[in-house]
Amino acid sequence: MAKNKKGEGFHSAAGLIRYFDSEDDKALKINPWFVVAMCIFISALVLVLGAVFPAS
Repeated sequence: MAKNKKGEGFHSAAGLIRYFDSEDDKALKINPWFVVAMCIFISALVLVLGAVFPAS
């Protein structure tokens, strides 16, 4: 039987936790609702352009 390694996941995830915990004050901050609105807008634009200029 394979021996289970206990605690290995915590050590490998510790670097990621430390990386994501440190926020840079100079980083670009985007409101999540802006991202959602842009996705909806681009989706609607693609649908409209697909109806105006149909594929051959």
